Amino acid sequence: MTAKIAYDEVEVGTELPAQTFPVTRATLVRYAGASGDFNPIHWNEKFAVEVGLPDVIAHGMFTMAEAIRVVTDWAGDPAAVVEYGVRFTKPVVVPNDDTGALIEVAAKVAAKLDDGLVRVDLTATSGGQKVLGMSRAVVRLA
Repeated sequence: MTAKIAYDEVEVGTELPAQTFPVTRATLVRYAGASGDFNPIHWNEKFAVEVGLPDVIAHGMFTMAEAIRVVTDWAGDPAAVVEYGVRFTKPVVVPNDDTGALIEVAAKVAAKLDDGLVRVDLTATSGGQKVLGMSRAVVRLA
């Protein structure tokens, strides 16, 4: 597969379609099983509170993975992402209810680089707080 977006058709400031990703305790259990990360801060409310967290929190790598979906969906090919990095700024708190939490992600093209590459800056929030900082991806376009 290759990216479906053409480099020549993209301008700095181009906004990618924003997305919202729901996260429930069940989501965290499934992610823990897939990733092998069974840290109790991600599933045990009592433990999470005892170590100073407000409640159970989503895995940082899960949050990071959900955020990049905005870019991979836009590009049309996950392999188009050649570099991706974030700083974890706040946890995604996931209450024990039927609603859980939402991770809201917006992104825009911040720079056009050489060789068909663009830098995309992402903004990820949950509960009105920025949960990822310096979230950037370099993407190879068609």
